[in-house]
Amino acid sequence: MENEEKQDLEIYRKMAALCSRSEQCVADIRKKIRALGANSLAEEQIIAKLEKENFLNDERYAISFAGEKFKINKWGRVKIRYYLKMKGIGDKEIRAGLDSIDNEAYVALLVKTMKEKAKGLKGVEKYQKMAQVIRFTQGRGFEPDLIHRHLEEALG
Repeated sequence: MENEEKQDLEIYRKMAALCSRSEQCVADIRKKIRALGANSLAEEQIIAKLEKENFLNDERYAISFAGEKFKINKWGRVKIRYYLKMKGIGDKEIRAGLDSIDNEAYVALLVKTMKEKAKGLKGVEKYQKMAQVIRFTQGRGFEPDLIHRHLEEALG
């Protein structure tokens, strides 16, 4: 029994150190705890303690993830939402993450992305160019209605 407690404490310390270096979500930490061999009771206790001590917070993770994917990867909200859902993040936390993205910067990035894509399409007729730009920006995770709203501005 004493050995198990030592192991659980060691796992807790490792997870706390990891969480203090970078934002983590509960699902990722849960996988890492399991990989280190903790039983399900210990897993829940470790996660509860990490949350209580504010090492682990899914809302903070969602905000960090959304900001990073928007600024660095230039993803749209649809793609960010999808990846957060795949991580097991709740709707409330996802909403907080998406709301943290500045709307003006978001539209500016969309228009810039469409202009850059259109510029790279030489010798393509207008409707083909529009279709390719729409597909490309949807693939990046931007909302179709927003794409169509700003299409003329970008291709004009």
